[in-house]
Amino acid sequence: MEIRQILENKRSFLPLLLLGDEQEDMIARYLDLGTLLALYDGGVLRTVAVVTDEGGGVFELKNLATEPRSQRQGYGRAMVEHIAAVCRGRGTRLLAGTGDSPLTIPFYERLGFRESHRVKNFFTDHYDHPIYEAGRQLTDMAYLAMEL
Repeated sequence: MEIRQILENKRSFLPLLLLGDEQEDMIARYLDLGTLLALYDGGVLRTVAVVTDEGGGVFELKNLATEPRSQRQGYGRAMVEHIAAVCRGRGTRLLAGTGDSPLTIPFYERLGFRESHRVKNFFTDHYDHPIYEAGRQLTDMAYLAMEL
């Protein structure tokens, strides 16, 4: 496994980034401001993530997406653990914003995140179409935090 920082042609990763955030203009808001990381295994792209420095020792995981055939094989976990290790020397807190979904919240909790706060109606106010996960429409953004 190898994790690379992507400095050029970030938009070429959009097909995978759109799995983590379904709306391209939302990704455009943070892609150039953030650090894009790509995890490869056997020379094959498996997972991508975008992390931003929010200031004051706080980093935010804005997007985490694993290629569907590579899901549930530890690639997302490996990426989050890598990000936490890198941020640990530079900050005190790592945030992850996600929909209130039974698929994502437990994943982050297993990695040591705990709910921090919520942004009411985030998905209905900021997306041009309804977002569904696990058969349920997402409305609020749940922020989870990991103390570094």
